[in-house]
Amino acid sequence: MKYVILGSSAAGVNAAKEIRRVDEDGEILMISRDETIYSRCILHHYLGNIRTVQQLDFTEPDFTEKYRVRFMKGREAVSVNCEERTVLLADGERVGFDRLLIATGSHTFIPPVKGMREAGNVIGFRNLCDIDRIKEALPRTEHVVVMGAGLVGLDTVSGLLENDVKPVVVELADHLLCRQLDKKAAAVYEAAMSEKGVRQYYGTGVQELFCDREGNVKELLLSDGSRIPCDLLIVTAGVRANVEFLEGCQVETDRFGLLFDESGETNVPGIYGAGDVSGRAPIWPAAVKEGIIAGSNMAGGKRKMTDFFASKSTMNFFGIPTMSLGQAEPQDETELVETQEGKDGYKKIIHKNGRILGAIIQGDLSYSGVLQQLIARRIDVSRVKKPIFEIDYSDFFHVGDNFEYYYQEDIKDE
Repeated sequence: MKYVILGSSAAGVNAAKEIRRVDEDGEILMISRDETIYSRCILHHYLGNIRTVQQLDFTEPDFTEKYRVRFMKGREAVSVNCEERTVLLADGERVGFDRLLIATGSHTFIPPVKGMREAGNVIGFRNLCDIDRIKEALPRTEHVVVMGAGLVGLDTVSGLLENDVKPVVVELADHLLCRQLDKKAAAVYEAAMSEKGVRQYYGTGVQELFCDREGNVKELLLSDGSRIPCDLLIVTAGVRANVEFLEGCQVETDRFGLLFDESGETNVPGIYGAGDVSGRAPIWPAAVKEGIIAGSNMAGGKRKMTDFFASKSTMNFFGIPTMSLGQAEPQDETELVETQEGKDGYKKIIHKNGRILGAIIQGDLSYSGVLQQLIARRIDVSRVKKPIFEIDYSDFFHVGDNFEYYYQEDIKDE
């Protein structure tokens, strides 16, 4: 069996490892336009000179030898022929496959703001080459603006602060991390950035760029009428799935990205997908899990994507640990919200009909393990007769004769 994996990040690497675990003899070929394997989650450590390129590699030193993976680095797929079962590379080489995994990830989306796509010194924050460009530009840069205050935006700010650069943040939503946090939890991070000299504009977008004679950005016009100096604009406000090379073949995509089922398989038998290329769960744990599931099924296993919580984010910006699970705000009046504040931090739980739909914990994260079990196992918390923040493992787990924990539906009422 010949397995071809397009992409060498979280999904692709973990798929390769799982394929080798299930199939000891198959041929595994990994193709990536990247020259090295690295984690995009810690690119801000490279920007901040906390890690070297080699220290961004999240695999074992002998990864390719240990799992017998042929790594074709610096190579890019430009099309897939489903009938011939081949992948065409940019240099004209065709690579055949029996099973194909599409784990090509995503790229920075430069919005159609007037002047933005033409201007120089407008850089994304997605790939290693982006960070190299930023590091090269910083010594001759005075005014840095970060467009977007999501997870990648805050990573960018963290890396810049390590370089003694105090950027300006512009975010269209009314608070940072709007997908993960409510305004109360976000305000803690906003205050921390202010203390470090980071100016922030919320509920505001970039409306137009003004450039010098060389075509480099020098000033931004914001939607509130403000004009701010800028000689380096780092765009973190959005990404698009890398699925352009699939145009014209039978593999189905939609406006978000690649479509695949709970086993990781696309509409074309033998062709699978995993990771950010779906455009739906752009976080590292989801990509890892999807890669493992797809790799297992490619090699003949029978696993489904049903045992993890995709909307989970754990962060620790400016020494403030926070975890977000599911939705950060209620969607309608039937959903109940309970909060708790104290010296240990801030907790918020959203639930309906006994099922937890979302939670935020900031400060002491010790309760996060209980919450994840309640969500993952869809446990009816209304059956536990105590305040929701006091529920613990003993309320829904039992200890067997072998001293192992197990769960059963007869939750005791206390």
